[in-house]
Order: sequence, then C-alpha cells, then structure tokens
Amino acid sequence: MRRSIPLSYLSVKYKATTLFSYLSIKTGSRGKLLTWLKYPPGAGGYDDAFMAQLEGNLNPFFQAMCRAQTLQFSHKRSSMVSLDSIRRDPRWRDPNLHEVISMLSHPMDPVKSNAAAYLQHLCYENERIKQEVRQLNGVPILVELLDHPKPEVHRKACGALRNISYGKDHNNKMAIKNCDGIQALVRLMRKSSSMEVKELVTGTLWNLSSHEPLKMMVINNALQTLTDEIIIPHSGWRRDSADPSKLLSADWTTVFKNTTGCLRNVSSDGADARQRLRECEGLVDALLHALQSAVVNKDTDNKSVENCVCILRNLSYHVHKEIPGTERFQEPHANLMRSVGHQKKKNEPDCFGGKRPKGWKNGLMDRKYGTLDLPKRTEQMKGLELLYQPEVVRLYLSLLTCSHNHNTLEAAAGALQNLAAGHWAWSSYIRATVRKEKGLPILVELLRSDVDKVVRAVAIALRNLAMDRRNKDLIGSYALRDLVGNLPCGQQHPAKNLEGDTVVSILNTIHEILTDSPENARALIQGHAVQKLVAINRSSQSARETKAASHVLQTIWAYKELRNTLNKAGWNKSHFKPTTTGVTKKSKSGKQGSDDITLPLMDKNQGQQIVACIL
Repeated sequence: MRRSIPLSYLSVKYKATTLFSYLSIKTGSRGKLLTWLKYPPGAGGYDDAFMAQLEGNLNPFFQAMCRAQTLQFSHKRSSMVSLDSIRRDPRWRDPNLHEVISMLSHPMDPVKSNAAAYLQHLCYENERIKQEVRQLNGVPILVELLDHPKPEVHRKACGALRNISYGKDHNNKMAIKNCDGIQALVRLMRKSSSMEVKELVTGTLWNLSSHEPLKMMVINNALQTLTDEIIIPHSGWRRDSADPSKLLSADWTTVFKNTTGCLRNVSSDGADARQRLRECEGLVDALLHALQSAVVNKDTDNKSVENCVCILRNLSYHVHKEIPGTERFQEPHANLMRSVGHQKKKNEPDCFGGKRPKGWKNGLMDRKYGTLDLPKRTEQMKGLELLYQPEVVRLYLSLLTCSHNHNTLEAAAGALQNLAAGHWAWSSYIRATVRKEKGLPILVELLRSDVDKVVRAVAIALRNLAMDRRNKDLIGSYALRDLVGNLPCGQQHPAKNLEGDTVVSILNTIHEILTDSPENARALIQGHAVQKLVAINRSSQSARETKAASHVLQTIWAYKELRNTLNKAGWNKSHFKPTTTGVTKKSKSGKQGSDDITLPLMDKNQGQQIVACIL
C-alpha cells in the first residue's frame, strides 16, 4: 500500500501553552486542505525567551508560523492555532528544497527528522528532485544522520537515502558511496534492533548493489554482516544444529527479500565476487536451507526464493574452474565415462517411463557408459562444497516441478546447466544424478514453455547433460522433437517467436546430441528437421543462427551411412554446405562465435522496486 508523507511533517513541534499545532498541505492553485498532522505536547512548555530564540533559528516559513501564533493569538495561547489565519499571512509558503536541506542541520531533532521525511517524500520516483538534492549537497548530511542517536532521525534519513538511491541515475549511488554511505548503512544495521530500520538499510544496499562499481564495495563492507544479521536468522538454518529436524522454516520477510536481492546483484560481479560469496561462512548453507524450506512448504513462487536460487545459480557458474583444489577432481575424458559394472535388465523402464530407446542392445551401452560411484564421505559437507554435491540436484528439480515463477525456473535450470558443465568428476556425478532422479523428463517438459528465457536455459542444460552418453541417447529419443519444434522455419518464426540467442542455444544442443550418435542423426532426419535447418542456413538474418545451423547440417552429412536416406528425401551435398552470403545482421545480443556452455550471469541491474516512499 502506498503511503505518502504529508508536507505537514515539516511543522516544528513547539509549545508556548498550545496543546496541538496543525499544518495544512496545499496542492495546485486551489490550495485545497488535504491533511492535518497532530503532534502531542512536550513534557513542558517553552517560555517566551525560548520561543524568541527558536524563531530566530527558523527559516522564514517557520518564522511566519511562530508570528502567526504569538502575535495574533497572544491573548489565547491555550487555544488551537487558526490555520486560516496562518494561510492568510502573506509570508506563508511551502519551503523550497534548499531550505529543507538546511533543516537537516537544525539543532532541534524534530526538525531534522521531519525534513528528512519530507525529502523522502519528494524524492519518490522524482529524478529531478533527486538530482537537485545531490547538487545541493544533501546526501552527505543524510549519511551523517545515519549515525544520529535518535531512532526517529536516523530512520527518516535512511528512508530518504533509499528513495534517492533508487533509479537509473547512478550519480546518486556514487554520491552515497563517496561520503562513506555504505559503511554508515552497515553500522546502522548492526546497532539497530528495529525491523523497519533494517528494511530501510537493506533496501538502500539493494539499490546501491545494482551499480557495477559498487558491487565489490558492498561485498567488502556488508557481506558478512548481511549474512550474520539477516540471511542466517531468517533462513531458519543454524550453525550449531547437527539435527536437521530442529531447523526452522524460512521466514520470508521484507528484510530477507531485500538482502537476497542485494546479494543476487553482487554475485554477478565476476570471479572474485563469486569466490567471496562462496567462502562467506554460513551463506551457502543458509540459502540452500531456505530453498529446501520453500519446497517443503510449497511456497516456491515468492521473490525471496527467486533471489536465493539466482544467487546459487551465479555461484555455480565456473565452479569447476574457480574453487580451490579443482585440479584434484580433473580427470581424462575417457575416465569420466568409465563403467562400474551395472547393467540394466532387458526392457527395464528408463527414466522417461518407457522401454529403453534404440541403441540399448544386449547391455552394450550399459557396459560402455556406466554411472559413476559417488565418493565416500568421512564428514558432513558444508559451505561451498554444498554447491556441487549431487544431492543439490533434487532441490533444483523440485523447484522446476513446483514453481510457477519464470525467473526461478530459469535460474534452477541454469544452476543444473552450470553444474553439468566442464570435464571434472563432480560434473559427471551431477549429469548421472539428474538421470537417476528422473530429471530429464522434467527438463524436456519445460522446452514447451512459452517463456523464452526458460526455454533457453533448459536447452543449454540439456546440452551439458548430453555430455553423458546415456543422457545423450535418452535426450535424443525424447527431446529432439521438442527442440526441433522450437526452431523457426526460414523467415517464419514459430508462435513463441523465440529470440535469436535462444534459437542458437537450441541449435547448439541439437549439435551436441548428434555428435558421435548416428542414431540421433537418423531420428532427426525422420522428424523432418532438415528442412528447417536448411532454411535457417540459407535465409536467416542472424550470423550466429546461420553458423549454428551449418554446424548441425555438416554433422548430419558427415555420417556416410545416412546419405542414401538423405538423397531419397531429395537432399544433396549442396544443401549441407555452409552459407557464405546473405548474412547481413547480427544477433540481438551482438555476440559472435560459439556459446559458452555455462549460463550467463544475472542481469547486472536488478535494483529494488520501491513500492512506497516509506515503510
């Protein structure tokens, strides 16, 4: 619910022998009275000498109010001040921005807090006012007030900074940073027990974290505090609890949403930022526990869940390259596919619920491409090790099954995509575990989504999972139809109208499925996909789409045993040659070359969506 701050917050709480003071808000030319704000009397009255001193310290606006009361009603000082009398005074007017900022330095605390509240109101979704506040050097004064001992003062100052920091004008964010605002916000969060203050602090940090140059500064100054003060307590996870049954459910508070939004932003800053978050004590444990709580309680569609899974997706990016000691887990490609002697019984149902697909004869492929034995553990996993343990697969698959939030679906598929990337032992375990947990049908089903980013993330996840030979054959048998169905046919795109990056991802996945698998190539031909591939190769206006389609066509033509089938269908060698002319446009993203097999990071400007100027 939106609650605006009335201009009457700028009234000075003073008392001559008056019980209440009222201040009207005028809007437009009509000067219509909208709101009256009532202030309670102080502990004692101000004497005339004090009132004279106070009046001398006030700006002309407040001087007019004082004179209206003391001069016009000196003989009735116990009565209520007449608003009409004040408004008829020609000196009555709204204070200008310069005067409001000057009130932030007033010796009276109520004036400071009311001025800060008024600035918070003025800056709500008003870029011009925010710029003027910065140019009038209001930001350093507000940051200084964060350390004020009075809760009303530092709370209102933090509210003003939250609204000032929201928006596309990064100069406001840099102004807060340049006067050590991030450090001041962290100090305030540590000392305050007020949930409202913590919401304002974390909301401001969320806004600041959307600006690239500030991400590492937020990590350096706030990461451990945010984890200890917000993430762990609200996630339900406890460091000292060895009994999982004693762990609590996550508490999806606004402050938890703000904090996970902030960490979601900073987790996209690069390898150093990712490693700092991975090594932050308790962070990964708490985030995974929060997601498990969401699955158990069937509450997987809220913003906090989305933020948590996006953080974990980002921390899984290049995990096979960046965590310490990865060289211990690197193995030759041949060893990654070693057999452990397990053989499926004849006609044993596969993970899609049907009989084994073509190519699974006499257990040949079972003997050649078996699953891997998981390493035995001597102690419980914790911290960054939890990111790539096979058990995490079940959590991501549960989110893909239960959630209706498209961002959460994209991130969960992206996490699997990242974990299945690379040639190291743990990615092999992940690929095998996805199959054992019946995850391939879940991913194939999501290829039918109408949401572009979900289709793209799932397609690339399937591409990485297809590096496992068993997965490749299963995906070839059950996913090729949906992958081909998402492809455009020449200039005519399907009803989904998928973006160029998504089409390229699908083509690259098809290429991986066909590589070293003539059976999958034959299935592709029988599915009448060659016509679409030739059309993309010859008429697509995207260089990346053309290149990806060309790779698939060349792979098909390389299987000599399939050429007779192709010729009977009316295709010849010329249809499978790369196109060298007619490419005039780049893809929407402007990227060139082959795609990375790991997921692109989160959008780097996920700022907080302020829904009210005060909470």
